[in-house]
Amino acid sequence: MTIQAKNGFDEVVTPEVLQRAVALGRSRHRGSIHAQSLRYLPDTRALMITFGDQTAIVLPVENYSELAALTGRELQQLSLCFAGSALCLNDRDLHVSIAGLMAMSQPLLEVAKTVAASYNGSLRTLAKAVASRENGKKGGRPRSLTHPGSV
Repeated sequence: MTIQAKNGFDEVVTPEVLQRAVALGRSRHRGSIHAQSLRYLPDTRALMITFGDQTAIVLPVENYSELAALTGRELQQLSLCFAGSALCLNDRDLHVSIAGLMAMSQPLLEVAKTVAASYNGSLRTLAKAVASRENGKKGGRPRSLTHPGSV
């Protein structure tokens, strides 16, 4: 099977085309990690990664084998790359995903799971709507059992 590549370079950029491209870029930007700044904290030998809303995470360098071998000077030279989704040190050809670093921390992973579960639980899905209708046909949510002697 051969897939023919599209060449969109000759497409006229109308206001509508530009608006679609900007909307696509915004939607892609929302779905991934984009750090705004990176600071090395030599006192604690940690990296502070700050995001657009001024929230930040602090990652101890010693917890990550890729970073633990770096000197203080090299840690100072780390920079953000790939649109803020990775840390880079060109002298060592080092590119480390911020999401990957966060996933290696069990507490951060648990926080992410909790946030995702909370968010996904509040979404109204087709499955939830169907289950709710079926439950309603049966008389609604079952009453909680009361203990003998309680009012």
